[in-house]
This record gives sequence, structure tokens and C-alpha cells, in this order.
Amino acid sequence: MRALLPGNGLTTLRNEMDRLFDRLWEGDVPGTMGEWTPVLDFSETKESFLMKMEVPGIDSKDIKVSLQDHVLTISGERKKEEEEKDERFYRLERSYGTFTRSIRLPMAVDEKKVNAIFKDGVLSISIPKVEAGKGVFVPIKTA
Repeated sequence: MRALLPGNGLTTLRNEMDRLFDRLWEGDVPGTMGEWTPVLDFSETKESFLMKMEVPGIDSKDIKVSLQDHVLTISGERKKEEEEKDERFYRLERSYGTFTRSIRLPMAVDEKKVNAIFKDGVLSISIPKVEAGKGVFVPIKTA
């Protein structure tokens, strides 16, 4: 009976369907050439911003990272493997082509100390904040 309750997986299904239809209208059908969007996590610590992006099947030389005017931009391309002439697909779900993701940083950062590491299909970028962006704690005095 619990499986029939509204919201038990239906919300996830609806979100996935919405995402699929959005991609169809944008021309980003899974398995086709063109633009695709790798997933990423963007977080913040007291000292820096951290971004991790999943880009499996891409060589690090095919990825470009830039930081300009407080906007971090990652772009690249996943190239399609050569197909065999008599190969017949039953499912074609992997996306190929170019991608671009841009994230506006909420405060000033030290552009000279940005560090990008690519390992096991994950691009990790650490962006240190400048001293002014870290904030200060103001002590409260009692009267």
C-alpha cells in the first residue's frame, strides 16, 4: 500500500520527465551530437569555493577553465567514438559534443591561486577567496 501513496517516487519521475522534455525542446536529445550539460557540485568553505564536475570520457586537454569578472567558465568537448559500419544500436544514451557551464561567484576570489585537478573523469576546482571576502567576526562587548 505504501508504494501507491502519492509522492512516493512520483515527484522524482515527474522531475526526470520535465528534464527530458526540456532537453528535447532545446535539441539536446540523449545520444546525439551537439551540446550537453555535465553535472556539477558547487560548494563553499570559509577559505574557498569548490566545484566538482563529472566529465567522464573526456581527455583533460579537451577541457578549458577560465575565470573572468567573477564568472567561472568550464567548456569542452566529448568526441564520439568511431562506429563500425555494421554496428546496430539498441540503446544510445551517451551524449557527445560540446558543453559550456558558467557559474557566477558571489564574492571576490584570488584568481592567481585557482587550482584545477582532473582525475578519474572528475574535474575539481578550488577557488580561494580574497581576505576581504572571507569576512570577519565582530566581538560583542557587554556594557
